[in-house]
Amino acid sequence: MYEVRSMTRHFVTARPDPKLLSVVIPIYNESEVLPFVEKEVTAFLGTVSCACEVVLVNDGSTDDSLDKLAAWADRDTRVTVVQLSRNFGHQIAATAGLDHARGDAVVLMDADLQDPLAVIHQMIARYREGYDVVYGQRMVRGGEGLFKRGSAWLFYRIMHLLVYPDLPVDTGDFRLVSKECLDQLLQMRECHRFLRGMVTWVGFPQIAVQYVRNPRAAGTTKYPLRKMLRFAWTAATSFSTIPLNLSFMLGGAAGLFAAEEFIRAFITAYQGHNVPGWTSLMVLTSAIGSAILLLLGVIGQYVGKTYEQSKDRPLYLVSRMYRAGESAVRLAMRPRTGTARENQVD
Repeated sequence: MYEVRSMTRHFVTARPDPKLLSVVIPIYNESEVLPFVEKEVTAFLGTVSCACEVVLVNDGSTDDSLDKLAAWADRDTRVTVVQLSRNFGHQIAATAGLDHARGDAVVLMDADLQDPLAVIHQMIARYREGYDVVYGQRMVRGGEGLFKRGSAWLFYRIMHLLVYPDLPVDTGDFRLVSKECLDQLLQMRECHRFLRGMVTWVGFPQIAVQYVRNPRAAGTTKYPLRKMLRFAWTAATSFSTIPLNLSFMLGGAAGLFAAEEFIRAFITAYQGHNVPGWTSLMVLTSAIGSAILLLLGVIGQYVGKTYEQSKDRPLYLVSRMYRAGESAVRLAMRPRTGTARENQVD
């Protein structure tokens, strides 16, 4: 059958369960919640009919998260811990996990257990129908205050309006991605990453699974308002040129204001009235100066991102790999371009 989405028609055919399901979880200072994560993930793996692996990416945690992750890997042969050399940020850590996942279908989720593992069964069912991306869409955000719910609601709609019009609202990084789609996604190696936008951009048949989001199992959120605003700005400037267009519009508005001030001063002088020049001049100079500085600041953001990308550095560095029975295994670094799956170390 055909599925119509965003004017793109895809041929969707049924397929069997994935031979291997990968669950990727980035970790940063999640010591309090990790015992709950291990219990819930282990129980979930027992309900899946196919083989499974769990890829845990320690994103330079400063607490004892690494100790607990290594102990978990010792207890379960399905678990692999990827230790990054330092903190690279959530989106980079998630990318590292996707690079190391070997499954025919890969599920990306956070460690706070707010996204119910049971929803993955619905994602697998959609995968069997032929969809390459199945993303979780939140209907209710449990355990969050009015301000958090309101700011999240506004964030996703601004992203949808200003960054990428096909970006589904009320969706995070919780999603299932097929191997075929992931291989294409991993070719995109920009250092300023907005994964949910990138997954939407690559296309392929995509569909939502709606669910009720749980309260955080333990610990505190790693995305306070400050980080959320920074993430929104990164998404806007790395995925869209709209901030540049808005700066151009602001410059035009400042120009119109300057023209209005000129006309008003001319009319006042023509009528024989004294023109209070200092006040008008200072207002006009401040308006134009502010517009210019703001425009230069936005341009500087794009120039800075271009400069950082031109350094051609790897997205992340792996210092160790932890598996059952192996206290510390060094991993040869993967090439930074192309599909990392072709160079995985077993």
